[in-house]
Amino acid sequence: MKGAWFFAATLVPLYAAAEGSNDERYWAQWRGPLDTGVATKADPPVEWSESRNIKWKVSLPGKGHSSPIVWADRIYLTAAIAHGSPVPPPAGVRPGAHDNILKVRQMKFVVIAINRSNGKIAWQKTVRDSIPHESRHDTGSYASASPITDGERIYAFFGSNGIFALDLKGNVLWEKDLGDMHTKHGHGEGASPALHGDTLVVNWDHEGPSFITAFDTKTGAQRWRRDRDEPTSWSSPHILTHTDPVQAVVSAANRIRSYDLATGNLLWECGGLSHNVVAGPVSQEGLVICGSSYEKQAILGIRLDGAAGDLTGGENISWIKRRDTPYVPSLLLYDGLVYYHRHYQGTLTCRKAITGEPVYERARLTGIGNVYASPVAAAGRIYITSLDGQTLVFTSGGNPEALSLNKLDDSFSASAALIGGEIILRGDKSIYCIAEKEK
Repeated sequence: MKGAWFFAATLVPLYAAAEGSNDERYWAQWRGPLDTGVATKADPPVEWSESRNIKWKVSLPGKGHSSPIVWADRIYLTAAIAHGSPVPPPAGVRPGAHDNILKVRQMKFVVIAINRSNGKIAWQKTVRDSIPHESRHDTGSYASASPITDGERIYAFFGSNGIFALDLKGNVLWEKDLGDMHTKHGHGEGASPALHGDTLVVNWDHEGPSFITAFDTKTGAQRWRRDRDEPTSWSSPHILTHTDPVQAVVSAANRIRSYDLATGNLLWECGGLSHNVVAGPVSQEGLVICGSSYEKQAILGIRLDGAAGDLTGGENISWIKRRDTPYVPSLLLYDGLVYYHRHYQGTLTCRKAITGEPVYERARLTGIGNVYASPVAAAGRIYITSLDGQTLVFTSGGNPEALSLNKLDDSFSASAALIGGEIILRGDKSIYCIAEKEK
């Protein structure tokens, strides 16, 4: 399927690259090596189906919306395997507080390693077996936070059920219990940890005392912890490696805040987002972009040069827009352009990252309905996967051309991993490795 779509727009090339600390050959965190959704070294397939370009497809032992990560010849992901009979929500959750609250069951929280070559499970480690203290949204999962790796250890975060560091053979090296998180309406947990060097950062925003904390990756020792005046958010920290000092930025309802990665000291903050922040920030040198959508809409570009104190409404705000902003899917930053969904719908806006000038707005994505997975990009192409298993592939830039619409028989909330000539897609039932078959 090829053809022109969207309205035509002029593309002005811009510098686009956040300096990543991860090996760019791999997909070591859920938004890729630059934490922008981009795979700089990949050239994945354009077309596939259940009967075409499927290297392998393997059923998964449990549910999870966490995105797969890839290092060398292994894929790592998390899952929650239900067993036992359903029980009513615990005392801390009001029955009927939200239409989508479910009963809970005993869960095995597992980390899984899969061989890239054939899809066989190399190892599966149960790190905790317990009854969750709180229910979840019916579209969520108990394994929604994505793992992250530095190539030496895998860090798996299950929120209230602990954070675990494992070696590449599946042995638990250290673990931490941060307490019980009480999320808004019992919707569940989902913020993924961030990693830079030997520091792991975890954000803990909920309907109780919120905080952000950092751990030594080798020992699990807590390096710092800072209280946060925030309600529940699901936004993962984003590391600014192109600043001095290195910063950890978190989007949230009251404030976007940036912390010195080494000390945890607050460097700057900025208001303007909504409640229920889910989408994570993206950055390129000199700029970070944050957006959200719930009871109000906002997306803004923040200049980092001289950023200090409260930036709200000040000169460091490069641009701000207040319509068609993202809710569940995070932002994609590619070649100086930022792409984002309207809420979680199949409608896309593309802007110049530095100025916020529109390249196109409210573009309807043919064949794409609701979207929870975040958009990804490689080799001049953008990949958007809908909940019902459709992936639209189109060219990046100001004159997008639809290249294909690909259907798989599963539901997809996790974001894709792009690596080499492969796409790793994790569905509700199965995980797929998509690769062009050798001729």
